Amino acid sequence: MYTVGDYLLDRLHELGIEEIFGVPGDYNLQFLDQIISHKDMKWVGNANELNASYMADGYARTKKAAAFLTTFGVGELSAVNGLAGSYAENLPVVEIVGSPTSKVQNEGKFVHHTLADGDFKHFMKMHEPVTAARTLLTAENATVEIDRVLSALLKERKPVYINLPVDVAAAKAEKPSLPLKKENSTSNTSDQEILNKIQESLKNAKKPIVITGHEIISFGLEKTVTQFISKTKLPITTLNFGKSSVDEALPSFLGIYNGTLSEPNLKEFVESADFILMLGVKLTDSSTGAFTHHLNENKMISLNIDEGKIFNERIQNFDFESLISSLLDLSEIEYKGKYIDKKQEDFVPSNALLSQDRLWQAVENLTQSNETIVAEQGTSFFGASSIFLKSKSHFIGQPLWGSIGYTFPAALGSQIADKESRHLLFIGDGSLQLTVQELGLAIREKINPICFIINNDGYTVEREIHGPNQSYNDIPMWNYSKLPESFGATEDRVVSKIVRTENEFVSVMKEAQADPNRMYWIELILAKEGAPKVLKKMGKLFAEQNKS
Repeated sequence: MYTVGDYLLDRLHELGIEEIFGVPGDYNLQFLDQIISHKDMKWVGNANELNASYMADGYARTKKAAAFLTTFGVGELSAVNGLAGSYAENLPVVEIVGSPTSKVQNEGKFVHHTLADGDFKHFMKMHEPVTAARTLLTAENATVEIDRVLSALLKERKPVYINLPVDVAAAKAEKPSLPLKKENSTSNTSDQEILNKIQESLKNAKKPIVITGHEIISFGLEKTVTQFISKTKLPITTLNFGKSSVDEALPSFLGIYNGTLSEPNLKEFVESADFILMLGVKLTDSSTGAFTHHLNENKMISLNIDEGKIFNERIQNFDFESLISSLLDLSEIEYKGKYIDKKQEDFVPSNALLSQDRLWQAVENLTQSNETIVAEQGTSFFGASSIFLKSKSHFIGQPLWGSIGYTFPAALGSQIADKESRHLLFIGDGSLQLTVQELGLAIREKINPICFIINNDGYTVEREIHGPNQSYNDIPMWNYSKLPESFGATEDRVVSKIVRTENEFVSVMKEAQADPNRMYWIELILAKEGAPKVLKKMGKLFAEQNKS
């Protein structure tokens, strides 16, 4: 018999989802049987629900949609932090919550995983601020409601919430007869009118700049933007919140703009532009040098998922995805001006102890095409976001939500989503301690990223902002290089090493890149007081911001 559970799984597969993350619980076990038996789905069980939500977020950044499953109450609440991060950064993630039967809920029975008050909608209400749409399925409304929330997911590129009672998952349903449709906006501004203004402004500008952000990645428009820039040769920069939204190997890619923290020649070029085309950008503190950016909105056309501005005049209800795609239709635009000189230095290693600044110089020189760099918020993010990526490479960070520990599960989720792009994870010791449980999953699933654990003895970001010598920025010292063995790894599956010098780093990086069939677990010993120059400056700016 074809069921509601089958219908939901078929719709998820239609979105490109092939793996579902999560944790079993007695309210989702029957639906789990359906996942296991579905020919196009694989179950990937996590150590906890928070990690499952992080893995789904990483998967969605690469596959452009993801799903995870929890049980009612205790499971879904554990995952809310990860779901909030997906909402903040526009990631289309489906949370499915297995819940008690419709009879139990309708009768308000005091069952486990509830607050014993007979109200089964508490937790769905808690999800309202961090989801674009929510639904409690019944046998009667299931297929219509599934389509409704998944259409909202496609339109808004934000998480949705599906409460699936045990009996409803097994209820009879009809197979979908038509493809899933995205909710359409009612436009009050002609898309062609916007395109005409962009074309006219670009043709008249002598010093234009294009700035792209994370929403380009959320909609999977990176190749479109790259083609547009290749065709027009327009100068382009991105914020760190949007890094890899364009191929950084393009000659006209200038680097990362970050307000006063930008390279001086890049800052001057961007801020003196006579026309700014800003696509999918959100100006947050950590991507604008704590709001030290100087971008003239009177010379700017900006387009976002939910609204835009044309020379400071607000517009709404246009089709963001269609507009970005239509940029390829613009004609008679070819930039013939000068670009800035890019600051890229050759790295010649020595036997000196590895430092933060030298680490990121080495990474920039040694990374290869079609790799994915995943950088934990902190020293890793501010170091890695400043480097130039090779052609067809990708970057994952979480600079807006900034939940420490996020990137280890996210890197695994993204690596599962794209097995052809080798993932290089850079994560600090303090962050790793939050989510290291998924090392067991990585070993079991034979996932082979290159993991660099930066052991600098504590919370370096917090030390840069406040309390460099305070005990609350200290953490227990672990034997990081022994963790794979503790989680059951053997040498034929995971290579574990400790690196202290520049030469050792170069050697192990090359070895790992040449060995894609094993995970590499590399502990980098760095000075406690070390931090990238950008982070040291940002720490001071954040400290001042926290006083105001």
